[in-house]
Amino acid sequence: LSHLTSTGEAHMVDVGQKESSERVAVAVGFVHFSNPEPYRLITENLNKKGDVLGVSRIAGIMAAKRCSDIIPLCHPIPITKITVDVGAMSPQNAYKTAARYGGFKHGVIAVEARVHTHGQTGVEMEALTAVSCACLTAYDMCKAVDKAMHISETRVVYKAGGKSGVF
Repeated sequence: LSHLTSTGEAHMVDVGQKESSERVAVAVGFVHFSNPEPYRLITENLNKKGDVLGVSRIAGIMAAKRCSDIIPLCHPIPITKITVDVGAMSPQNAYKTAARYGGFKHGVIAVEARVHTHGQTGVEMEALTAVSCACLTAYDMCKAVDKAMHISETRVVYKAGGKSGVF
């Protein structure tokens, strides 16, 4: 593990000697509804807390920019581009992807974050932080009408750049 010294103590990895390269990471995550009300309120723009999708998107962007303040030992990275897509999928459309991700009976919010940099270390943590915060924001904005919704499948689905190449 690169974040541990030879004596087992946590430390920030030295990336000073690494070559800079273009790096990209994409992460996804989902907020599953347990009843139809959140999906209806979102699509009809009637949620009392406001625009769930727009606020969640902004929260994801803000979170990616602050990743090194949230995650211990994470390097502050000069992010060159962040795209956070947040969308509500109807139960019918969500059902088509249910075999892959599971449990979209009442609809879902799907989040995808794509983060770019030109630097010495990757942006996977920034992409994951963006998705996580966007999902948490959507959860917060919908919890009054769905106490049993849940967040799932948050993961990196693509990474490019650096020594390890494409994943």
